[in-house]
Amino acid sequence: MKALVICSGGMDSVTLAHKMAQDHELTGLISFDYGQRHRKELDFARACADELDTEHILMDIANIGRQLTGSALTDDLDVPDGHYAEDTMKITVVPNRNAIMLTIAYGIAASRGADAVATAVHGGDHFIYPDCRPAFTSSFETMQRHALDGYAEISLFTPYVHVSKADIASEGLRLGVDYRKTWSCYKGGEKHCGRCGTCVERREAFHLAGGIDPTEYTDADFWKAACNV
Repeated sequence: MKALVICSGGMDSVTLAHKMAQDHELTGLISFDYGQRHRKELDFARACADELDTEHILMDIANIGRQLTGSALTDDLDVPDGHYAEDTMKITVVPNRNAIMLTIAYGIAASRGADAVATAVHGGDHFIYPDCRPAFTSSFETMQRHALDGYAEISLFTPYVHVSKADIASEGLRLGVDYRKTWSCYKGGEKHCGRCGTCVERREAFHLAGGIDPTEYTDADFWKAACNV
């Protein structure tokens, strides 16, 4: 299977990129600058592509992102602290973000003769992000079959859609992924804050996976209270 991997530079998508490089054939990694405050993640995506000796495609959709208002990731709103499973995290939803990214990725994959578009949506995303849920990914794949009918046959590969971030961490540790070369924090500071939803979930994932988290956090212990550990 030749796959184009959507890679943000975070631990999930970087793990997926390594998985695809080992088990299949990479046609490239594609990342999106949608005006996110944590756009430093894109540097980590590029570094992942370099490590895996594949092309890094960076799509500038910042003009689109500016129209997707109301999210703490794109507007001047505070990124909330706490676990992903809290209602406060809904302010980090960027409406239709994944649908837009996948549509672009599918077009490029079709043009380059890929067999699949791979994305690292996972079970922990379902509560907050509707375009990470199995019903969405299944429906999107069906829609794209119609959109490319007679031109290309491309599957949507979502190996993590029914598993947890801890399962992703376990796989990445097995694959030897260097998680120091990934970025998760939504606040986009010099170091991972340790308090936002992505930082808390990241730290919890390593804990549940029984692995060592090499990430340097500004607040390294906040996750314990957020996760009732």
